[in-house]
Amino acid sequence: MDTAETASRTATGAPTFRDATDADVDALVALIESAYRGDSSRTGWTTEADILHGQRTDPEGVRAVIAGPDSRLLVVERDGEPVACCQLEHRGESAYFGMFAVSPALQGAGLGKVIIAEAERTARAQWGARQMQMTVISVREDLIAWYERRGYRRTGEMTPFPYGDERFGIPQRDDLQFELLVKPLGD
Repeated sequence: MDTAETASRTATGAPTFRDATDADVDALVALIESAYRGDSSRTGWTTEADILHGQRTDPEGVRAVIAGPDSRLLVVERDGEPVACCQLEHRGESAYFGMFAVSPALQGAGLGKVIIAEAERTARAQWGARQMQMTVISVREDLIAWYERRGYRRTGEMTPFPYGDERFGIPQRDDLQFELLVKPLGD
């Protein structure tokens, strides 16, 4: 049974949040992959399967976030099963939000809104962050629009996609780049 099937059958309780540990690595890699790559990702709306093939992350990447001194990887569980996750990284007065994944079976039901609100609250409370930052592949207009509805704004600041580094996937088009999105965090 894959992660999405497990989540859709068991995710009935309220979400709980906790920090990831090394014991979570394999489950989190599977969750992130299911949300973005391959056929399983197509059941949700966050799929990147048409623009990138290959992996989205790997165990080493997830372990690096867990072990990072200024980083947290939040695991979201329902009924004891991981159904979502997100990375928070302290960057001075800002916090970086990344590695965000929600099980495809649960996308579109409001869980993402709950997670991003908790991530913003955590960044303010733990680090006094005054701004949340993230990067999104600029051609992901539907995803960017979702973040804009949550108060994020496009900056127009672009960074190149790491073409040739298959740790980030195998691009299916030649116009990929990351755009920085920002949101001021209230006190």
